[in-house]
Amino acid sequence: MSESTRLESVADLTVLVTGAAQGMGAIFARSACLEGARRVILWDISSQQLLSRAEELKELNPACKVETQVVDLRNQSAITAAADQVLAGGNVDVLVNNAGVVAGATFKEHRTAQIADTMAVNSLAPMFLTHALLSQMGVHGRPARILTIASAAALVSNPNMSVYAASKAAVMSWSDSLRLELERETDRDIKVTTFCPTYVSTGMFAGAKNMLLTPIMDPDYVTSKAWVAMLRGTPLVLLPWTSKLGQAMRGVLPRAAWDLMADKVFRIYGSMNEFTGHTKESAVDETVS
Repeated sequence: MSESTRLESVADLTVLVTGAAQGMGAIFARSACLEGARRVILWDISSQQLLSRAEELKELNPACKVETQVVDLRNQSAITAAADQVLAGGNVDVLVNNAGVVAGATFKEHRTAQIADTMAVNSLAPMFLTHALLSQMGVHGRPARILTIASAAALVSNPNMSVYAASKAAVMSWSDSLRLELERETDRDIKVTTFCPTYVSTGMFAGAKNMLLTPIMDPDYVTSKAWVAMLRGTPLVLLPWTSKLGQAMRGVLPRAAWDLMADKVFRIYGSMNEFTGHTKESAVDETVS
């Protein structure tokens, strides 16, 4: 990456964050305001929490224009309409695809609506939103960034999160393929970062258990790593380091040996056995893991 594409901050840029009312999304929005973003747009399905978050951010930095939009990310038409409203006020420079849902249960316990919601919010919504904004990003010499929060679950199969893992695998593959496409463009400066953490203590994965050498991570720590990676334009980030170790071992071990290792040594396969989440229902929320 050349020095010309490196961002030191989002000062004077427009930032849009999905799932911004709480959790990691709220921290991303706060980071944008603290760095002097010109305009910060908060998307979430919870109108009350959005208004509360916006008031906090306005007090934090009165010079930052904070906007809120209640958007149901399960609905393609709602995404497109809201994106049009955003663009009416100017281009978006930084997009943080953060919102996500999870229903921690065996596949047979999933309702079909939960399957559809998980795939819609975690996989399709980032694609639809990015597609709606992409043509106006990185133009007129302004650098642009797209940060998509995927998951370590995209890389390692795990009982009780089959649909979530599938949705995150889809969005990870899409995001990194998009990166390759945009790197071929010479007339625009757009960098794409795909971020894959394990469990983060936002409440979304309440009840999930620690894995070997992999504690439940602090959201401030995780978001700071993702934010720095986004500014630098780092293509793919796995967090923590044990994710990289697991990938290496999974690649060289026979499947039966890896299953034994993942289950009995790393304790991955039992990590969702006591999952409760916020309500143990699929609901639009901040994403992690």
